[in-house]
Amino acid sequence: MGGGHLEDNVFKQYLKSKQLFRRNREILRPSYIPDELPHRQQQISQLASVLVTALKGERPSNILIFGKTGTGKTASVKYLGNEIKKADSELNKVSFVYMNCEIVDTQYGVLQNIGNRLIDDFNERIPFTGWSTERVYNILRDKIDEEKKVFIVVLDEIDKLVYKSGDDVLYHLSKINDDLQNARVSLIGISNDLKFTEFLDPRVKSRLGEEKMVFPPYNAEQLKDILSQRAAVAFDDGVVEESVIPLCSALAAQEHGDARRALDLLRVAAEIAERNYDDKITEAHVHKAKNKIELDCVTETVKTLPTQSKLVLMSIILNEEKDNGRLTTGDVYGTYRELSHVVGVSILTQRRVTDLISELDMLGIIRARVKSFGRGGRTKEIESSVPLLETKRVLEEDEMMYGLKNYKPKTQTTLM
Repeated sequence: MGGGHLEDNVFKQYLKSKQLFRRNREILRPSYIPDELPHRQQQISQLASVLVTALKGERPSNILIFGKTGTGKTASVKYLGNEIKKADSELNKVSFVYMNCEIVDTQYGVLQNIGNRLIDDFNERIPFTGWSTERVYNILRDKIDEEKKVFIVVLDEIDKLVYKSGDDVLYHLSKINDDLQNARVSLIGISNDLKFTEFLDPRVKSRLGEEKMVFPPYNAEQLKDILSQRAAVAFDDGVVEESVIPLCSALAAQEHGDARRALDLLRVAAEIAERNYDDKITEAHVHKAKNKIELDCVTETVKTLPTQSKLVLMSIILNEEKDNGRLTTGDVYGTYRELSHVVGVSILTQRRVTDLISELDMLGIIRARVKSFGRGGRTKEIESSVPLLETKRVLEEDEMMYGLKNYKPKTQTTLM
């Protein structure tokens, strides 16, 4: 060991804890693609029947795939990508390019990203910025057209790209075949938002959606199969109590049949069990995991709010802590003005603050119900739907909010 003894090492107690994961905990992450996808055979066959034309050297139709989060869209497409590579290993007729548009969300970025995957020589690569989009497109087109090949380009979370950067890049990519002599390009768009197609130019919309597919949510039974398949690989026999997988499946099915959520519940439950030196994963661990995941979600959302929205949320929390009974927009606005003054931020109008309250309501951080008082007009009744203490702590981490650490707003009475 040399010098230090493990006796007093901070990691020692954790190294001793029982390893519940047999192998790789990545098996319980959504990014892991298993050898077979339960309850998606039908969708995979349907996709395969469209994409098989690529292996014959012809262009498959473009496909748009819809479905809520955790319904196996990405996993199925990546699985097919692997299958195409296997089938094509000797023919070398197909190139499969996958890209997540949440990460690459500009027209330039998408073209640059596809282009650089085809350019072997590092010195010839397209730079991150600085060239005209036209120049990047022309290089990409020439690069694609060097060989007689079919390029299947997958744009995952394509709605993020359209909302941020419009549909120009889709217009270029869906039209690229008109400019090619040898190669062919076909597009697969994946989205969990059906509405984004309303923002597309009608020509792009019809080109992109030559084939449409919808992935339905999983039911509790199907989720059970998915979790059992993964748990069998991830854990030793007897580590997972019998009721755990049905519970994770039921909790995820209540929301909307989200396999990603079911896997997260099982993975986090196992991590909590490991940390507590428990030999088994029990229902209690699953309930703890559920609370932890929900809290992490809230924390992330609250952290990324703009300063003004944080002030509005803080005003709601401070009022609730004082327990002023029913909270109205007027109460919140009064406190918000005080807080803005203390922090030194310009004060928005009440109308704008009402909009911010509606946005917080949409994010599920608060609930705001419109109350009508006949001739007396209308106001919103507001209550938070997040744990007060934890949320307040997250808000206080923001440098802008330091001045509010122990601030007590002046009491105010609502005229009603």
